[in-house]
Amino acid sequence: MILAKKSLSQNFLVDKNISKKIINQVNIKNKIVLEIGPGHGFMTDDIINKKPKKMYLVEKDHNLVKGLKEKYKKNKKVIIIEKDILQFKLTKFQNIIVISNLPYNVGTKIILYLFYFNKNISEMIVMLQKEVALKFDYNLPNMNKYKFLARIVSDFKICFNVSKNVFFPTPKVTSTIVKFKFNKKKVDLIKANKFSNLVFKNIRKKISNNLKINNKHYLLNKRVNQLSIDELLTIYDFF
Repeated sequence: MILAKKSLSQNFLVDKNISKKIINQVNIKNKIVLEIGPGHGFMTDDIINKKPKKMYLVEKDHNLVKGLKEKYKKNKKVIIIEKDILQFKLTKFQNIIVISNLPYNVGTKIILYLFYFNKNISEMIVMLQKEVALKFDYNLPNMNKYKFLARIVSDFKICFNVSKNVFFPTPKVTSTIVKFKFNKKKVDLIKANKFSNLVFKNIRKKISNNLKINNKHYLLNKRVNQLSIDELLTIYDFF
């Protein structure tokens, strides 16, 4: 067994019930699945049992890659890619399902990166630190950049919380399983990011002061944290 690397924020899931519960959030049979950071293949085994059409494993830790190649050398459905997901383009895929126990230290960064491939991914089921998961829940009050971008590209759902006791080594935080169902709309994420950076630049100011757009709509006289997600999307249409 290879020890977890603190530098890569590795915490390996060791509870089969939780692994199966995560995978049951989506229909995998005959679909193409991409798992980010499969580690020793603990959850991978349960995904394979659901009979996917093909299974891509993206892992950046060289020692873990060696173990995965040995473990799955006889399985032609499994393709192992030694790469950092943040440097891996998903443009060649269509309708893939992404599953991952994301590293806590880069979970948000990876999700924001994968948003750019919303036309290539159908669904994404990932584990995040609970506090981070709540940052993406646009059904909650107090809008932020993450909620706005999640709503632009997907339908977001919190599935369930996961105890820290089902990992080795044991993390200090509670985790949450979340699901993004991508909407396949043509989204200009450069524009969406520009808008969110402006509108959330100073949440104490009225939106009209942050955006400087030529419109007299009453919502522009509010502060961004006073808005619902639908109201924020109305303003985005002016941008």
